[in-house]
Amino acid sequence: MSEELLINISPMESRVAVLDNGILGEIYIERHHKLGLVGNIYLGTVVRVLPGMQAAFVDIGQSRTAFLHVNDMQREPRAVSESKSKAATNAKKEHNDNGSIIETSDDGLAMTPPVVSARSTEIVPVSKTLIQHRLHESQRILVQVTKDQLGSKGARLTTNISLPSRYLVYLPSSDHIGISQRIDGEEERTRLKTELSSLMQTVNLKGGLIARTAAERVPVNKLEEDIYYLLQLWRTICARRQEINHHQSSELIYQELSLPLRSIRDLVHADTEKVIIDNTQTYEQIRYFAKEFVPFVYDRIVHYTAEQSLFDVHRVEDDLRDALKRRVDLKSGGYLIIDQTEAMTTIDVNTGSFVGGRSLEDTVYKTNLEATHAIARQLRLRNLGGIIILDFIDMLEQQHKDDVLESLQAQLTQDYAKTKITQVSELGLVEMTRKRTRESLGQQLCEPCSTCQGRGFVKTAETVCFEIFREIMRCARTYNSPKKFTVVAHAAVIDLLLTSESDTVADLEYLLGRVITFDVENLYTQEQYDIVLD
Repeated sequence: MSEELLINISPMESRVAVLDNGILGEIYIERHHKLGLVGNIYLGTVVRVLPGMQAAFVDIGQSRTAFLHVNDMQREPRAVSESKSKAATNAKKEHNDNGSIIETSDDGLAMTPPVVSARSTEIVPVSKTLIQHRLHESQRILVQVTKDQLGSKGARLTTNISLPSRYLVYLPSSDHIGISQRIDGEEERTRLKTELSSLMQTVNLKGGLIARTAAERVPVNKLEEDIYYLLQLWRTICARRQEINHHQSSELIYQELSLPLRSIRDLVHADTEKVIIDNTQTYEQIRYFAKEFVPFVYDRIVHYTAEQSLFDVHRVEDDLRDALKRRVDLKSGGYLIIDQTEAMTTIDVNTGSFVGGRSLEDTVYKTNLEATHAIARQLRLRNLGGIIILDFIDMLEQQHKDDVLESLQAQLTQDYAKTKITQVSELGLVEMTRKRTRESLGQQLCEPCSTCQGRGFVKTAETVCFEIFREIMRCARTYNSPKKFTVVAHAAVIDLLLTSESDTVADLEYLLGRVITFDVENLYTQEQYDIVLD
């Protein structure tokens, strides 16, 4: 599989498109006046503690207070004496994978740089530590954003800080060494774990590390460079935290890289053939960044200088427009209908004009198989997250159901987001979840329709006519003085009142003994109307 990264820079926004064999697979958009918050580290202020929810609202200087749940807080360490028995030491080791061993201040924040010797500690499980005993209003706390603000919901926070580099993720509040699940070879996983463990002992590292997918087959000297970079970054964050500790306002401690640099760090890999950039300044920045951190891609960076838009040449703009539509057509003639709501996203599979071959079961089976490819692509392209219900066409044979599910799972292996799916039910439904950390494409680029208020439909002209008749009768009963009613409405509604509903209008005038006139207002939507009393 060949892959290209297209980076489009404008005064308003930065956009990164990932092309798989020339087809748009993912799109990332960052508007300069509204930068994403994920990965940013803040010294926040606790605004309110909610014992009933075991959560707290934290002010991080944004328009909405952010949300911190007790499960997203690092485990609270408690020092014990060196004379503790061996049993206590073993108990400590059992908790190491999920706990943290880190010196803290009175407010639970990491105060010392990580290159220190770990002392004996005893871990208190989070389930036994209530949030009201750990946080209080006006407390300053170091937090990191894990999910951007979505709609009316504030950003999601954690106190388990993580700092990514090209090959590693540093976890100051953990002592766990993890390996990316995408690295399959057992021999390679063992090598990475051994080398990282050795490097941590060499530099006396206090904290944990996770080897990212890009770390596969990377020599030890590159891993060592990453470790020193992350340690220096953490020292800088700790120093900055101490520097602004006396300030009263919530402040940004560390800001994640810009989208173009982040895409080079996180998205390029061995299969990336080209990185094409249409902005001179960004091109130079990325070349410098790649030379330092991702040298293998340095020679693949291309500066695009043609007059025609980079995204137009590769049909990215067309694919973006299609990604905002409800309907997705399949090559066979079938199609998908995608509906996103606040609670969940539903994807309905239909045969459409595809008539198939030997039998109805065969037609349904082929359509569902084709749909799995389109569904996996649309999930990535639209960045759909949360609960997703897939309504496949009903299949009778169990083998067909298994094949469709296997195909879906295979396609989802290309997805960077974590997914979990269930078996195909008797109704042909598959429930799945996809990790959501930022707004979907539709939420980024669109807003609820001012006419239908996000319902997706409007009242018919006939329905509005009947509402107008009821409103006229109510006004006639309430007000005795009017001699004439003037209906101001959309042209389609007025046309219907003067044609199909003219008999009803005449009967109403006779019943009320008042004249009814009509006035067209082109600025009104079909549901809007006014009744003027004269």
